[in-house]
Amino acid sequence: MTRLLKSKSAPPKKHKPAAAKGRRGYWLLQDAKARFSELVRKVRSEGPQHVTVHGRDEVVIIAAEEFRRLKGDVTGEALIQAMQASPYRDLSIEPKREPMPVRGISL
Repeated sequence: MTRLLKSKSAPPKKHKPAAAKGRRGYWLLQDAKARFSELVRKVRSEGPQHVTVHGRDEVVIIAAEEFRRLKGDVTGEALIQAMQASPYRDLSIEPKREPMPVRGISL
């Protein structure tokens, strides 16, 4: 009868997410997936967090308020304000109206 001896091993170390290339605010994809709750907390407390795949930045996770601020409302208000502030706003730029040529229809 063969007896297997159990070796005493060190207790498992608590996993710390490896910062991508040792940079703060950078996460390897597998760490971001495994520790998503922590990633979300860091976004709220430290700001944008980068997620890397094969050493390249792929996405940046930002807070919802920051996304809404950056996205802005699509109203055209900024374009209207820029045109009203233009020194050339009194310039008449109406299009030329000319009749379109009509071609005969053959059946």
